[in-house]
Amino acid sequence: MIVVSDTSALSNLALVHHLWLLEAIYQTVIIPDVVANELAAASNPTISAVLQLTWIQTQSLTNSQLADQLQQDQGLDAGEAHAIALALELQADDLLIDERLGRQEAIRLGLSIIGILGILLVAKQRSLIPQVQPIMDALINQAGFRISPQLYQRILVLAQEP
Repeated sequence: MIVVSDTSALSNLALVHHLWLLEAIYQTVIIPDVVANELAAASNPTISAVLQLTWIQTQSLTNSQLADQLQQDQGLDAGEAHAIALALELQADDLLIDERLGRQEAIRLGLSIIGILGILLVAKQRSLIPQVQPIMDALINQAGFRISPQLYQRILVLAQEP
């Protein structure tokens, strides 16, 4: 299974010490060079340490034209645009992305997407974690992750947590 990730999904999971869930679910996560550069430039050592993990592999785009177009025409940031382009290039099974605009473009281009909350639901379903709520709370409080109250409640219902 091929999964490509943008920067925020990796950095947010790293900040709440649950990056290991991605390895448990996917074994390998592929990131474009631009995402690797964004992770390396992070001021928080927990985020830059993500690049030390052997199961995270950096891969170059063979053609950056789509990524450039997504940045110019759709206003995506470089990490999102390159992750979408690489996911298309590799015919990835999943693209790990959370930002609304990036998700909309990925869906428009026919990609299968999953976000951090989807990862948490899969992790609970596979008994990798006992509950999603404490991790969602940590994402909000420690990583500044934004979840609408409606989505928060919907995830709890899907996770069958009271």
